[in-house]
Amino acid sequence: MTAERTLPVAATALTATIAVYITLVAFGNVTDFGTNQEFVRHVLAMDTTFQDRDVMWRAVTDATLQNAAYVTIIVWETLAALVLLAATGLWVRELRRGGAGQGFGPARRATTLGLLMLMLLFGLGFVAIGGEWFAMWQSTKWNGLQAATRMFTLTGIVLLLIHLPSPQWRADRAG
Repeated sequence: MTAERTLPVAATALTATIAVYITLVAFGNVTDFGTNQEFVRHVLAMDTTFQDRDVMWRAVTDATLQNAAYVTIIVWETLAALVLLAATGLWVRELRRGGAGQGFGPARRATTLGLLMLMLLFGLGFVAIGGEWFAMWQSTKWNGLQAATRMFTLTGIVLLLIHLPSPQWRADRAG
C-alpha cells in the first residue's frame, strides 16, 4: 500500500466496520424484536427511574406509541446501514480505480450521511432524549448511555477522519 492510499484505505475499513455493526444491530432488532422492544418500553415508561413526580409527566406508557418509537428506531438503523454499505462499496470501487475514477467525493459524502444518521440516533435519540428527557441515566437496569456514547464517539472519529484535509483526496477537488 502506498502512502497516498493510506487515508482512503483507513476510511474504507472504518466505514465498513460501522456499516457491518449497524447492519447487525438492525438485523438483531428485527429477528429478536422483543428484547430491545422491552428496553425501549422501559426507557419511555420511565418505570425504573427515581419516580420523581416533577419529571414523571414525561413518561410514555401507551404501548402503541412505544412500539412506534421502536419501529422508527429500527427503520432509521436499517436506512443508516444501507447508506453505509453503499458508501463502503463506493470506497472499494474508487480504491480499485486508484482514485482515478470519480474520486473519493461520492464515498465521502455517502459516509458522511450514514455517520450523521447514526450520530443523530445515538446522540440525539439515545443520549439526549433517552438519557436526559426520559431520565435513562437514573435506571440501573435499562441504561444504554454507555453504549450510545461509545457509538456516538466512534462515528464522530470516523467522520473527522474522512474530512481531514489531505492531498489523498486530490481526485475529488470538485466533490
